[in-house]
Amino acid sequence: MFTKELTDRLRRNETPFYYYDLDLLRETISVASGEAANRGFKVHYAVKANFNPVIMKIISGYGLGADCVSGNEIEHAISCGFPAAETVFAGVGKSDREIETALRLGIKCFNVESSAELVVINEIAGRMGKQATIALRINPNVEAHTIRNITTGTDENKFGIRIPELEKVTALFTEMENIVFGGMHFHIGSQITDLHVYRNLCSRVNELWEWFTDRGLEPADINVGGGLGISYEEPDRFPPFADYFDVFREHLDSKIRSTISFELGRSLTAGCGSLISRVLFVKPGAVETFLILDAGMTDLLRPALYNAYHRIENLTSKLPVKKYTVAGPICETTDTFGKFIALPETRRGDLVAIRSAGAYGEVMAMRYNMRSLPPSIFSDDI
Repeated sequence: MFTKELTDRLRRNETPFYYYDLDLLRETISVASGEAANRGFKVHYAVKANFNPVIMKIISGYGLGADCVSGNEIEHAISCGFPAAETVFAGVGKSDREIETALRLGIKCFNVESSAELVVINEIAGRMGKQATIALRINPNVEAHTIRNITTGTDENKFGIRIPELEKVTALFTEMENIVFGGMHFHIGSQITDLHVYRNLCSRVNELWEWFTDRGLEPADINVGGGLGISYEEPDRFPPFADYFDVFREHLDSKIRSTISFELGRSLTAGCGSLISRVLFVKPGAVETFLILDAGMTDLLRPALYNAYHRIENLTSKLPVKKYTVAGPICETTDTFGKFIALPETRRGDLVAIRSAGAYGEVMAMRYNMRSLPPSIFSDDI
């Protein structure tokens, strides 16, 4: 990805910054949306992965819907070209103001996560003279076999309506004049690389489609969520979109007449982005040699938050390989990107790329230690 010519251009910029390969983004979106369309599926972009407006406007141009988890995301998505009629609002804690914003803008659907939320949406919609289309986010109790901190579909998680509660929740529909039942929603976790997990989800979807249909509540739409993982070890490997969508084509019951939609985020944007940093100091320690970068956990939080792995590359050195612990300048011990990482012998001023940062990088940046937020640099502009 990083040729000598590109590296020379990037070196002219003050670090740290996020670098986005927009041609790769366009290719990724084109392939993903094409594979989905070939199987009759619909994709919504999970805005939380990356809400940079340049990224968002490119994605919206391919006809994707938007999956939002806050009122601000809804407004931002629509301003970037995503149609309100293809925007869904998820999240376990929607505020009254956010619900009002969504109703005012005329979004497609609320993904409802509790009976209490259903009551509040009905009340607000009635006060505004609106009808709110809702999908029930159901916790299918399916193990995602991913990082524990980003598992969302088991009984121990805060998300969704548990299956034993469905009878009580659907009974509320008869009491609510401002609610329209639109479908079912699921999301079992993120960074899922074992596609067999989705077979288990399909089995649960098939069971629940029967359950709703038997009660005269056939879902118009089934949103199966997202969570498709990427290879952080091999950042140039393309996500397996065809295999992913094939699991659902092959394992969802052929009797299901609902529209099938997906929420993809990380798999669409992670690969196109890298956090570019310079080495400030090479600092020998008692056990390990530290590379102190000018980028830190404030610019890419995942390693500190989840102990997550990102491939690190020295873009400027061609010397023999040594091992380093790569850390940032933040006053926290957890401000570490990786331990005992094999890199060409590295010196002060070398340019380093932390790969696969196009998802959950820029969007999670913060100003702890009063640090400045890094700028974004795009391949179209250099």
